[in-house]
Amino acid sequence: MSFLHFLLRMTLLGAFGGLWGLAGIYLYLSPNLPDVETLRDVKLQTPMRVYTREGDLIGQFGEQKRSPLPFDDIPDQFVKALLAAEDDNFFRHQGIDLMGLGRAVSELVLTGQKGSGGSTLTMQVARNYFLSLERTFMRKFNEILLAIEIERALNKEEIFELYFNRVFLGHRAYGFEAASRVYYGKGIDELSLAQHAMLAGIPKAPSRNNPVSGPTAGKERRDWILGRMLTLGYIDQSQFDTASSEIDSATLHGAQLSFTAHYAAEMARQEMLDRYGMDAYNDGYHVYTTISSELQQTARSALINGLVTYDERHGYRGPEQRFPLPKEAEVDATEYWLNALADIPVIAWQTPAIITEVLDDKVSLLFRDGSLGELFWENGMSDARPYLTEDRRGSKPENPAELFTPGDLIRVVEGELPEPPTEEADPEAGDTDTPPAPLQPPWQLTQVPAAQAALVALAPDNGAILSIVGGMGFELSKFNRATQAQRQPGSNFKPFLYGAAMEAGFTAASIINDAPVVLEDSSLEDIWRPENDGGVFHGPTRLRWALTKSRNLVSIRLLQQLGVRELIAAVDRYGFETSDFSPDLSLALGTHAMSPLEVATGYAMLANGGYQVEPFLIDRIDDFHGETVFKAQPLTVCRDCDQPESTEASLEELSMEQILAQESAPADRAPIAPRVMEERVNFILNSILEDVITRGTGRRALVLKRGDIAGKTGTTNGPMDAWFSGYNQDVATTTWVGFDNYTPLGRREFGGTAALPIWIDYMRLALANSEDRERRLPPGIVNVKIDPETGLLAGSRNPKAIFEYFRQEHVPASSGKDGDSLSPGSQGTDDLVQDIF
Repeated sequence: MSFLHFLLRMTLLGAFGGLWGLAGIYLYLSPNLPDVETLRDVKLQTPMRVYTREGDLIGQFGEQKRSPLPFDDIPDQFVKALLAAEDDNFFRHQGIDLMGLGRAVSELVLTGQKGSGGSTLTMQVARNYFLSLERTFMRKFNEILLAIEIERALNKEEIFELYFNRVFLGHRAYGFEAASRVYYGKGIDELSLAQHAMLAGIPKAPSRNNPVSGPTAGKERRDWILGRMLTLGYIDQSQFDTASSEIDSATLHGAQLSFTAHYAAEMARQEMLDRYGMDAYNDGYHVYTTISSELQQTARSALINGLVTYDERHGYRGPEQRFPLPKEAEVDATEYWLNALADIPVIAWQTPAIITEVLDDKVSLLFRDGSLGELFWENGMSDARPYLTEDRRGSKPENPAELFTPGDLIRVVEGELPEPPTEEADPEAGDTDTPPAPLQPPWQLTQVPAAQAALVALAPDNGAILSIVGGMGFELSKFNRATQAQRQPGSNFKPFLYGAAMEAGFTAASIINDAPVVLEDSSLEDIWRPENDGGVFHGPTRLRWALTKSRNLVSIRLLQQLGVRELIAAVDRYGFETSDFSPDLSLALGTHAMSPLEVATGYAMLANGGYQVEPFLIDRIDDFHGETVFKAQPLTVCRDCDQPESTEASLEELSMEQILAQESAPADRAPIAPRVMEERVNFILNSILEDVITRGTGRRALVLKRGDIAGKTGTTNGPMDAWFSGYNQDVATTTWVGFDNYTPLGRREFGGTAALPIWIDYMRLALANSEDRERRLPPGIVNVKIDPETGLLAGSRNPKAIFEYFRQEHVPASSGKDGDSLSPGSQGTDDLVQDIF
């Protein structure tokens, strides 16, 4: 046998042996391989996103940042960049690229460094979805076999899409679309060629090659990829030169929220967690809330402006913190102060700055990004009277040095430049240079208010939360005062007492004595001597006037006559949680603590005509595929859906149209909100609360120039809590102001001064597109003239007579003055009755 024959035989035997070996490995491993068909239904861990009803993103929650894209939405330029980086033969091989493996080995031998790598994209998909990252031959064989199976089951576009959306790219970013938004703050279709190459270079070493953690290594990898793209003919020399010279601008970006609505987004997160557990964070849910984008932004601005205005009335508390330069060592002042500023957030547009120099008419500022600015004396410092107590301020400062020293941390907002001094021109001076502009926009001195506030706005007919703000800023405190704070509503609760009383037979003209009272109530700890605001008493007072003017003693005497148990039963029917109500007369003054959301829900009932609704935030939930998995079905007011109590008589009393409407009503129609307040009582109570606006404690709201708004102020002892709740038929809004530590607001602060301005600023926009319309007068209401001193029917010659609404069966008797002795329905009363229905 010749040597050539021997060599040929040995080669064939080796080949057959290799084939048998591979076959044996395949037979051994294949039964344990995962089913690649599961890749068709793979569910990527995708964060939950929360939106307003208009589709604006207000929150994103999840362990992994991911934004999956279909292959058709991936830019072709990026596809080529990734192929150049990882697998330029991807669209030609069948899962394994022998030439690529050979090239990787040769590059490793010749240069001592890994170049393009030997794994195909398909092999990386197999590893990322099914295998671990351990470096063993067995894992590599599994990876190869899986790659072959994947190529059989899926087309190239599907495989590329799986890789694109799964690979880890540093800083909790999974997939290239998510990485694009994390590093550049925009979608991958908006990036430049250089940025595409930068992202394509990350998978090789995510921690070292990402442009934030490893900008130098990342740029080297980027330039290598650009060179590969040039070699492969994907780009020309001009494109290469431009891209390789581009300075990278990557920085870390958070979720691209449309605007700040942290309290609403957090409420949605909590509800989703209750519904779906930890899967809520990773299953890609899209949560659409009831929040109005425009109104939510208005609510936040109104609350912040209201708190700042309140705060300015009580004085400047000085620097937020002080960072004087250490005396014992030489330090770089700028570096020292920048380190101090690094972790101090912007709160509600109030920018932190450290004062670096104090001059006669201004101070110099350093901001945390290293930029500089100036705060002029006229821009807030001259009016910064020091805070002494909630009721006292000190004298105005004379110069900046009275207020600040270098190293003081203060807050500023964008302001206006002071007017430059006017000087007569010198004709011989010639042209002068224009003075340099400040390095930052002009600034105005401010401070973070110590007080807090909350605002809740509901759609009265179904309880949808239109706006909710739980404090000055989520950065300052994550405690949501709109839902979590339990505060005494004070007189904000009185309308529910008056509603219960009128349902029990009292009228708007019932007379109650506004006089001092001393109570020894067994449920109270001591003798109680309640007072009116200002200590003034008016004697016998009509209920309409008492509620309009918020007379405390009338409310207490009214509750005495009504009965505490009767009040608790009524407000329980109105929708309040009464299980822990203290059964004593202090309830008349709103001493039971409630959240602003609870109060707003009660006022929504008043606004909608007396129907109970429940507040809700999530309108619908879509899954990752866009299928709706939840749709809210809230209790909804249906004013034409009231049914007779007797079902036997219903067919006789219903019209044909009503019967047909019932039969054709959809099965998934929202449940009908039950009526909880008698319609006529609701109408009369609403008319009284309109008087609160026109002639009572809510007169500031007249600035809105509306005839259909009603509401009530509330101020508790101290004063410690300031409230205003008001509404029309389209929006019901509650605002609250107070201190978290329950300290007084100041003796000149009330619901009408602290909370009402916030309500007005919000409702100005909330009512902009709401028609100003009168409420429909319900059947059984009578509008008659009464004597305002007695509450009885007025004589025809009584010059002080006024009109009042009554339920028809509760019209009072005649006062008998001026020779008249009339009763409703008597002949000769036509001039006393305006409308009878």
